[in-house]
Amino acid sequence: MSRPTSLGALRATGYRSRSVKAEIRENLLHRLRTGEPAFPGIVGFDDTVLPQLESALLAGHDLVLLGERGQGKTRLMRTVGQLLDEWTPVVEGCEIGDDPLAPVCVRCRRLAAEQGDDLPVAWRHREDRYVEKLATPDTSVGDLVGDVDPVKVAEGRTLGDPETVHYGLLPRTNRGVFGINELPDLAERIQVAMFNVLEERDIQVRGYSLRLPVDVLLVASANPEDYTNRGRIITPLKDRFGAEIRTHYPAEVAEEVALVGQEARLVADVPEHLVEVVARLTRGLRESPAVDHRSGVSARFAIAAAEGVAASALRRGARVGESLAVARVCDVPTVVPTLLGKVEFEMGEEGREAEVVQHLLRVAVAETFRDRLGGLDLSGFTELFAEGETVETGELVPAQDLLDQVGTVPGLSKVLDRLGHGDDANPGEVAAALEFVLEGLHLTRRIDKESVGGRSVYGA
Repeated sequence: MSRPTSLGALRATGYRSRSVKAEIRENLLHRLRTGEPAFPGIVGFDDTVLPQLESALLAGHDLVLLGERGQGKTRLMRTVGQLLDEWTPVVEGCEIGDDPLAPVCVRCRRLAAEQGDDLPVAWRHREDRYVEKLATPDTSVGDLVGDVDPVKVAEGRTLGDPETVHYGLLPRTNRGVFGINELPDLAERIQVAMFNVLEERDIQVRGYSLRLPVDVLLVASANPEDYTNRGRIITPLKDRFGAEIRTHYPAEVAEEVALVGQEARLVADVPEHLVEVVARLTRGLRESPAVDHRSGVSARFAIAAAEGVAASALRRGARVGESLAVARVCDVPTVVPTLLGKVEFEMGEEGREAEVVQHLLRVAVAETFRDRLGGLDLSGFTELFAEGETVETGELVPAQDLLDQVGTVPGLSKVLDRLGHGDDANPGEVAAALEFVLEGLHLTRRIDKESVGGRSVYGA
């Protein structure tokens, strides 16, 4: 559909001005009524965080998202920007995206008075109306609010001319959503500069008597104050936010699995039971007394672990000559050393970090084994070792070699069904299921296992 390019043509369409908070409220209500996801891509918050967020947005509140690292605060902030209209009219050439029907900056009011209905109109996409800033200690008032532009002064304008102002990020987000990450990292004197934006909805620059009503929704993220030692949100600023919403890690294993499936970029096939192992390992670390709970264990840990397992499978496939790489249990421990830097351990655990993670990994495999294959008759597998036979597997053993050692096993088809594979499972998937059963039987103390140099020997 063609969009009007002048103020007169815009008026003729019946366009009406709305504040950004009213715009978000109307679009959110439309999604709630139609059943369309209001916050696509957000996993695990349906019954906890999202109802609070929806209420805050409907009330028109600026808000703070408070939670440990890797809980999806930034992703949540960005989805709020998707509630804006897809296209919005602005005065052409305006630095702060003024509403053509109600301009607020000096330049646009002058142009509107001079040109009337011929005032040129441009259209801004919602992606350009969301601005995000990572708060750092060196952030200045000029960065956020604005400062005098020396270039404009050099062009001949006087210091008293309001048009010499170079606007900061907040006024440039006028009629949009401003997201600020790690708000406590802002120096306290810089936080003071945000008072007027949140309460009086205007900005003040240097010594100018400049009242510029700013129409913006402010969404900030922060870690709990007992975790970050770098700073805090000062009390008067905290009081000006309408809502403080606590985020959390996924409450269920299935939600963690869904999150990994959504976010991980896998270079090889990782069966779902191994993704579940990774999810349970992540949850085990969050609950372990050896890990600093104030720091938390980010969802990025599970995502990176799944990607590392896929890469390990790809590497193994290249070494043993497999054209189709499918991850197996033996690929999981190889990524543990690369993940230790993502976890903050308690002081007393120094030197035992790898041991703690390896133990929790074994627990995760055993729990997944019981959950997936509990109650299934696995006697066909244990009978493989009844007469002292052994099965060799590991990262140096190709899938087909493992299948040749085992042959036909009663109950294997039921195992494949439980693990989500049908009759058309490829050799790599069958080998992955078989190795998972062998590891599970070992961890439940039904068969022995000995590991040497990248190979594992299971036996009676």
